[in-house]
Amino acid sequence: MDFAGHVGAAPLGYNNPTLLDRMAEFDLVDPLKIAGQDFYVSAGDSSLPGPTELMERLTDITDHYGMDTVFLSNSGAEAVENAIKICYDHTGGEYGITFDGAFHGRTLGALSLNRSKGVYRRGFPEISGIESVPFCRDEGCDPTSCSCGFFAGDTSQLRRMLHPKRGSVDPDAVAYIILEPIQGEGGYYLPSNAFMNEVADIAETHDIPIIADEIQSGLGRTGKLWASDHYAIEPSVITAAKGLRVGATVASADVFPDEKSRLSSTWGAGDIVASIQGTLTIDIIREQGLMDNAVERGRDLRERLRAGVPDSVLEEVRGKGLMIGVEFDTKERREAVQRTAFENGLLTLGAGYSTIRLLPPLDVTEREVEIGAEAFVEAVESTLS
Repeated sequence: MDFAGHVGAAPLGYNNPTLLDRMAEFDLVDPLKIAGQDFYVSAGDSSLPGPTELMERLTDITDHYGMDTVFLSNSGAEAVENAIKICYDHTGGEYGITFDGAFHGRTLGALSLNRSKGVYRRGFPEISGIESVPFCRDEGCDPTSCSCGFFAGDTSQLRRMLHPKRGSVDPDAVAYIILEPIQGEGGYYLPSNAFMNEVADIAETHDIPIIADEIQSGLGRTGKLWASDHYAIEPSVITAAKGLRVGATVASADVFPDEKSRLSSTWGAGDIVASIQGTLTIDIIREQGLMDNAVERGRDLRERLRAGVPDSVLEEVRGKGLMIGVEFDTKERREAVQRTAFENGLLTLGAGYSTIRLLPPLDVTEREVEIGAEAFVEAVESTLS
């Protein structure tokens, strides 16, 4: 049983019948990649929901953020690279702000934004001007109870850093703030409303674009189309991939460069088969009520884990929808549980220092949640003897 979901890249699990039935209707063509999004804008009337239809779906589900333009690519890392490029171009800024625990990809620019594991960046040159501040680790905290270090004294580290007179970074020189609305690789941490309200207010005060990295948390995973929808932030750019099957950088036309060739790629129009999958995935999530299913099944799974895993080894079960982290008392126990679960037929993933992340498919059933939870609890119990 796969509760890792290809690191969230298989949102409908294996061989989803609706997806397969719809794709079987199409006679696939060659080539399967379109060269140059700037050359091929629309395929016209077609029963094939390719890159054009995928871009239409993406602007539809980001319309509440005023987004109307999409650039497709091969991967999430490319989506992030394009996001920071368009923000540098749009603002003329030289600084980027990231957060402790962040993971945004493995290409060179994206690596510079990572603050999760040192192995990702060690020995590689980095783009200059990247500053970092703590990411909230307590969903229930406020400025007076903050323990992550983001709030300190009568203000936040971010606000102090960007203070026009006493700060270390000129806010007018900041090109973007990039964050995962819920951190993935860094440990599946859910930020507090106080934290997100502060980030949103600072970004608005200084007119700094927010890039929301929704590569793992987007497309219904948390019970809403975007994890950003849970919070006060208003992203200027959204990056998507994994469950979308392609990479996508989504923003408004005002943010994207006007100058031709400023942002381009041979395969910037996307793979046709992947675009079909991405388009149909969005349709199936909406048509079959899978966001509601994510909320219900996610609540059920978290409750089963809290009830089944002994308090003596459990630090926390946290998450939204079907994006769930189980934090243990030690890294060694996390690894033992993960190994035993795999031997017993349940696939999971690590995150952070001592957390296991669970990403069941969005169409997971009540019975499958029950089976998966039982297997997980049995794996934990095996580490106690």
